[in-house]
Amino acid sequence: MGYCEPVIRAAIFDLMDTVVYDPYREALIAATGVPLEIAARARDRHCWPEFEIGAIDETEFARRYFPVESGLQFDLDAFHGARREGYRWLPGMNALLASLAGRVDRYLASNYPVWIDEVMQTFDLEAHFDGVFVSCRLGVRKPDPRFFEHVLAGVKHAPSECLFVDDRAENCRAAELAGMRAHVFTTAEDLTTRLGQELAIGNT
Repeated sequence: MGYCEPVIRAAIFDLMDTVVYDPYREALIAATGVPLEIAARARDRHCWPEFEIGAIDETEFARRYFPVESGLQFDLDAFHGARREGYRWLPGMNALLASLAGRVDRYLASNYPVWIDEVMQTFDLEAHFDGVFVSCRLGVRKPDPRFFEHVLAGVKHAPSECLFVDDRAENCRAAELAGMRAHVFTTAEDLTTRLGQELAIGNT
C-alpha cells in the first residue's frame, strides 16, 4: 500500500499581514515624523522584540525606540491613533476562516505585544479561532523553536496534522522543522487553493 498523508486537523494562522493588515509602518511614520528608512537606521533594534515577548511595557518601548543621542522622538499617542485606524481584515480572510468552522481546529500563532487583546475584541477573533498563542504571553517569538513547542503542546494534534500559515518564509521553515506542514501566505485565494488540496474545501 502507498503512503497516505494524514488529514489536516488544525490550521494555525499568523495574525498580522496574514489575517489582519498590519498598520505598523504607517503608525511608525505617524509616531516618528521621519521616513521609515531613517527610523530604521536610528532605532534601538532590541526594543520591539523585547516588547513582543512582554519583557518591557509599551511606555518603555516608546521611550527606548530612539536612543537619546539620535535626537528623534517617538509619539506614542500618534502611534496608537494610526495603528487603530489602520487595522482591517485582509481581503477574503474573514470568509475563509468562516468556511473552516467545524472542519478543522483554527488557531492564531502570533508575534505581537499586549495590543493583541484589543485586536481580538475589534475583530471578534474569539468567534473565528479555537485558541491563541501570542509571543507576549509565551515569552518567546517565532521563529524560535520554543514558540512552536508551545503551539503544538496546546493544539494537541500531531505536527503532521497541522498546517501553519504565515507571511514570513522563515517562520514557515521553522514550523516545518517542528514537523508541521506550512504555507507562505500571499492571498486568501492562494491559501484557499492550498487548503483545497489538503481538505477539499475549495470546491464546496
